[in-house]
Formats: sequence, structure tokens, C-alpha cells
Amino acid sequence: MSKIQSLTLALVIAASLPACAQPLPGGGPSVPPECKGLPTHAQLQMALSAARAQNNGGFNLDMWGVIVNRDGVVCAVAFTGVNRGAQWPGSRNIAAQKANTANAFSLPQLALSTANLYTATQPGGSLFGLQASNPVDPFVSYRGDPAEYGQIDDPMIGGHVGGVNVFGGGLGLYNSQGVLAGGLGVSGDSSCADHNIAWRTRHNLSLDYVPAGVSGDPTHPDNIVYDITNAPNLQIGVSASGWGHPICSAAATTIAGQLPAVQ
Repeated sequence: MSKIQSLTLALVIAASLPACAQPLPGGGPSVPPECKGLPTHAQLQMALSAARAQNNGGFNLDMWGVIVNRDGVVCAVAFTGVNRGAQWPGSRNIAAQKANTANAFSLPQLALSTANLYTATQPGGSLFGLQASNPVDPFVSYRGDPAEYGQIDDPMIGGHVGGVNVFGGGLGLYNSQGVLAGGLGVSGDSSCADHNIAWRTRHNLSLDYVPAGVSGDPTHPDNIVYDITNAPNLQIGVSASGWGHPICSAAATTIAGQLPAVQ
């Protein structure tokens, strides 16, 4: 490919990006105007770090956190460690998928956490195949300079990352007016600890005015549900409610039952 052809291709790709995703001089995209009202990078990082510092029943690992708006546009990406390599690199995309999933499958009147989707998406479940329904856009998730990952100008910001994840760590975000404003995803520890950290992060951000869910507990409507019973010859077991999630550790299960009530 000639230099002229390469330059033409680059210009075509840049022009095809939405205005909110056009790069800043520093290389990262601007924060979309439609993210107004959602937490900033600094607010997410502070809330996530405070949640990660508590005992969450996992491996005590550092975390990634991602927020998307109601349209699935990435608004903030942060991590808790000293640099981007202090937590699992693969968890950046998983956190984004969880945020997208929680937003995509929650409604103003019904919140579904990613943990709630585990059982129904297993083989034979009523939502089997959901994981393949909204693929990750690799251009959004892998573009840009890795040195900017988790920073205020993370290259993922402004893009529709997509993806569906069906284990703990993703929650819908409901503001004080009861409006479903988007989704939060965290990743970096066991899936059960991820849920506990996400729950505490959402609470720290005061975006937990959750109207209703499937957990059976109105004070914790979209909490993780531990009701899977192992059955003979069934590897995944049977969930009594249909919304169950596997147990990761006794500690994580106990902590989930003691999480702050929604507002």
C-alpha cells in the first residue's frame, strides 16, 4: 500500500468515527457530552478504590472499572493499582463488557446484574446464546495507546464497546430521580468478589436507587443470588429461582448478604 493510500484510509477511518470519539491532541478521545451526569474518571477511581480496599471475599486483587451511559457509550475507565499492569490486563475489556451488559439488560423498572444472568445463559437455559448476541467491537476495545488505558483519556471512551458477560461484576446505575443512567462493570478478582466490589462502588457513587430486581430481596433487588444446588449428572446444578450464580467462596457469599441496602 502506498503512502497516499495509507493516508487516505486513515482519513476515512477517522471521519467514520462519531464526533464524540474524535481523538484529542494527546491521543485519547474526548468525553462524550452524553456522559453528563455520570461519574468522572476521578470519581470512579475513588469509589472503586474504596470498595476494593474492603474485604470482598476474593483474592484481594486490584481492579478495573468501567462506566457506560444508557446508550452503551463508554464514559469512564479506571483502575486501582499503581499502574495498568497491577491488575489483570484482560479485565479491562471484561469490565467494559459487564458495564455494557448491565445497562443493556436492565430497564427503568427492573434491574438485572450480570450475576443474575448466569443460570439462564447456560446450555438448556432460557437465555442460552445471549453471550453471542452483542459482540465486542475490537476496534473500540483495543484501539489507541495502552499507556492511556485506565486514564482520563482512555481510548475506549466515546465508543460503543458492546459485549455480554454473564457472571458477577456488572450493575445498572440508577440516579436519585430513579432514572436508569447507564451501567457499571468491574473486573479483576473472583466473579463473586467482583460483584461485591461493584455493589460497593455503585453505593459509593450514590447511583443505587434501584427500583426492582429478581433477587427476591427488595432492599437488594439486583444482588447476586446463591441458590444453585448440584444435581446428579448436571455439571452446572439447578437454580431454584432461575437467577442463581455459582458460589466462589463462603466469605464472598456471606459478604453479599451484608452489602448496603439500595436507596
